[in-house]
Amino acid sequence: MADVLRIITMRILTILLLVLILSGCGGYRYLDAPPIEFDQIDYGFDTKVTLSDPNIAYIDEGSGDKVLILVHGLASNAGFWRYNIPELAKNYRVIAVDLPGYGKSGKGDYPYGMSWYAAAIREFIVELGLEDVTYIGHSMGGQIGIILALEHPDIINRLILASPAGIESFDRGQGDWLSSVITMKGVKTTTEEAIRRNLSINFYRWNTKWEWMVEERVRMAKAEEMAEFAYTVDRSVDAMLAEPTTSRLKNIKTPTLIIYGKYDGLIPNPYLNPGHPSDVFRKGHDAIAGSELVEINRAGHMVQIEQPVDFNRAVLDFLKK
Repeated sequence: MADVLRIITMRILTILLLVLILSGCGGYRYLDAPPIEFDQIDYGFDTKVTLSDPNIAYIDEGSGDKVLILVHGLASNAGFWRYNIPELAKNYRVIAVDLPGYGKSGKGDYPYGMSWYAAAIREFIVELGLEDVTYIGHSMGGQIGIILALEHPDIINRLILASPAGIESFDRGQGDWLSSVITMKGVKTTTEEAIRRNLSINFYRWNTKWEWMVEERVRMAKAEEMAEFAYTVDRSVDAMLAEPTTSRLKNIKTPTLIIYGKYDGLIPNPYLNPGHPSDVFRKGHDAIAGSELVEINRAGHMVQIEQPVDFNRAVLDFLKK
């Protein structure tokens, strides 16, 4: 109990310290910056679009028979893999997708859900005629990958889960509370200070070199498709809770690697399930027979952004086996 209270206290103090520090970042203010439409976001790479409904936008770099499909987490996009694509593309064809409803992909009143997203990725793989596919999913993208491996096991050869959702479990009351926290209105009206604070909690130590995420999110709030994006985020949270995968991990037969940051501040949930990230991810490792587990030091939830060299090395080492 003493350890749990210490962890909670340290996380609360960390958040308060971040608020104090970031409130003084007067050099970064994007409130008066012009809107940026979703199809104008600069990922640092060219994008293509499928013919499916909804269409899926994607980055396609590198070449080779082996393909890596990179799937982002909640409220983000394919550009969140910008620090990983160049290195991985030296040896593989690397495809980073915008899930439907996110980034430059189609948006609308679709039945967003984890199984629905997994089916969409399967159709994407089939449409592009991809073979020997490794799926790499971050956070919510990890939970989608878990379902893809369970429901469409023949479509991928390897599964890499980066700080994945879907391992930590929540009871009904906890799920109801989490679902109520994120709403369409909240997504649309989040202030710049709150955006920066929410993003910084994803890191072991925030650095202003990641201010592009704050600017992107603030300017997106003025975009014509912002309401559709907010709807997608709201539905995605509900779907993650409505389609739990914790008890199904034992059924995964695909060779699996789990990568996580030692100081993940989101998993486990610091308010509902205070504890150590290693406790959660080790449970996932133990449940998935033959899986591998890599902990990356000095990294939080955005492990692939905060420590890209170590992350890329872990991925490449796994793929060589």
